[in-house]
Amino acid sequence: MVKVVAINGSARMEAGSTALVLEHFLQGMQETSASVELYYASKLEIKPCPGEFYCWNEEPGRCFIEDDMQMLYPKLRQAEVLIFATPVYIPLPGEMQNLINRLCPLIKPILEFRDGRTRARFYSNVHIKKIILVATCGWWEMGNFKALIPIFENLAEDGSVEFAGAVLRPHASLMRKEGPKVDEVKEALRRSGKELAENGTLSSELLETIRQPLISEEEYRRDLNEDYLERK
Repeated sequence: MVKVVAINGSARMEAGSTALVLEHFLQGMQETSASVELYYASKLEIKPCPGEFYCWNEEPGRCFIEDDMQMLYPKLRQAEVLIFATPVYIPLPGEMQNLINRLCPLIKPILEFRDGRTRARFYSNVHIKKIILVATCGWWEMGNFKALIPIFENLAEDGSVEFAGAVLRPHASLMRKEGPKVDEVKEALRRSGKELAENGTLSSELLETIRQPLISEEEYRRDLNEDYLERK
């Protein structure tokens, strides 16, 4: 049984487009024998990291801050798949950034030099093998994700685990509308989650289906601008 921890970093939590996309992806995982635990960063009390490196220099592997990360650390250590779900902000919601910064106690403070970069590794009692990004954005184009993806690629490399891929849904607000393309995307999300749980991979074909345009860029931009002008 694959153990999965998913973190939704959206400030809108269950009401957001990120939750809608993640729901169908996790549904596919739950159709297998995968054990899935979902947490909302905004519901957790996670204080900012003060940058003292206590977890590296004073008591390696332990964070001294008493908040909800103390509940989350054991679950993260047991997870084999770690999913970060987030909308594009500039580039991340604050609560998600705080959580990522607080992952430092999971990383062993022994530095290596690989592929031109200083890296480290997760402790041996951290079972994470794959990190996946599920991301949404409000703008039409895929280029809106460019600043986001390297954050999670580097996080995986710093822990010496696999970045298994990015499930990306641009102009995600349209996922709340009805139509054959929306249904196709939802089905591709479900199948992607099931494939990940069963095979440990994400199909490039399914990822492209998930990313497909739902309307033209011109139509989307026009509708957003008209909506804004009507509200002024």
